[in-house]
Amino acid sequence: MNITFRHALADDIDVIVDFNVRLALETEDKQLPVDVVRKGVAAALQLSPEARYFVAECDGRVIGQLMITREWSDWRNGWIAWIQSVYVHADFRGCGVFRQLFEHVKQQLAEAADVVSIRLYVEQDNSTAISTYEKLGFQDPAYRVLEMPLNSGK
Repeated sequence: MNITFRHALADDIDVIVDFNVRLALETEDKQLPVDVVRKGVAAALQLSPEARYFVAECDGRVIGQLMITREWSDWRNGWIAWIQSVYVHADFRGCGVFRQLFEHVKQQLAEAADVVSIRLYVEQDNSTAISTYEKLGFQDPAYRVLEMPLNSGK
């Protein structure tokens, strides 16, 4: 299987929206409104470098994705890259697609002198994902994520 990796393009919006909707349903049993997700993906595709999608392709077909967003750390004087919206099409799971996509992105982030860390959040009961991330070198930093919704579904 020949897999290539690249930054997502505007033409990838349909597959990214589809993958994000599937991701929410599979991991959190949430049915996301497609129109809101489409607007969010369209905005993210225009927000570089604050948000960037990367995709994995096989024979011209997008088979996986992840998004990087960034957060400034004044304590570290650098950017923390956050991995979000990780999805690999079910037909390609267990083949190392995510690992290869992550390594591609990690290499690019490591080349940027101002990126000091990579973080992600994962559902606390998703033991499969947690195990995968730990095998890649992620550790629990002992932080807890709290959220206060404001204007959902814009």
